[in-house]
Amino acid sequence: MRKKRIRQAILIALALVLAVIIAFPIYLLVISALKQPEDIFGMNIFPPLSSLTLDNFKTVFSKESFGTYIGNSFFVATIVTVVALFFHAMAGYAIARLEFRGRKLIFSWILSTMMVPFSVLMIPLFIMIKKMGLVNNLWGVIIPMIPHAYGIFLFHQFFLGIPKELEESGYIDGASYFGVFRRIVLPLAKPISVTLAVSFFLTNWNNYLWPLIVAQDKKIWLVQIAIANFKTGNAVDWNLVLAASCISALPIIILFFVFQRYITDGIKTSGIKG
Repeated sequence: MRKKRIRQAILIALALVLAVIIAFPIYLLVISALKQPEDIFGMNIFPPLSSLTLDNFKTVFSKESFGTYIGNSFFVATIVTVVALFFHAMAGYAIARLEFRGRKLIFSWILSTMMVPFSVLMIPLFIMIKKMGLVNNLWGVIIPMIPHAYGIFLFHQFFLGIPKELEESGYIDGASYFGVFRRIVLPLAKPISVTLAVSFFLTNWNNYLWPLIVAQDKKIWLVQIAIANFKTGNAVDWNLVLAASCISALPIIILFFVFQRYITDGIKTSGIKG
């Protein structure tokens, strides 16, 4: 019994140390964002409250049009997430349940695209987007980000675990394939849908390389591009960068805490099934 308590105490201590290590950079980010520009690179990690200010946050919104960039990022991340979830779910269900020739070959081909790095696809994608007239257009950022094998794979694996009897009962009642998918299968996929929604939103909210290539007009910059361009002449305004970074991290933190339970359920129920 004593050994068990000692083991638990050691695990708790290790967990606390790990929590401090993870939380310390976040603390530094927030504290530095509240400092005066000349104090940011000082070694005082516990500054007096009287020296902290919200001026950096006010400047970000008043002088840098940061609200516009947040709106652009929110629009892109939301559209990609909603559209991708719908089409990925349909593709995953079709491959998991519908019988047609070449089904396994198509699924293998879809999975193989995960091994192709984005750097290989950038130039062909840009040529396609340019021919479509979508350069300097938010839809040029959105459309290439919708298809992804990761979402199709997870939906496919989840749908394989749903008992076929549930779907057969829908067919007996006269429902079509799409009716069964919409009324029976899709509601059961809520945990994995929320997990993927958070993942897609996070990926597109933090996306930098592709928007940097396509969104060249300052009016349609996304959050990450705007943060990278907080400069005065050749100097970086680190006070604005840190304040903007705090603001851009808030939606992700809120999403995680709101949907934490669904994310955990999604991870537990999306294991590989035969």
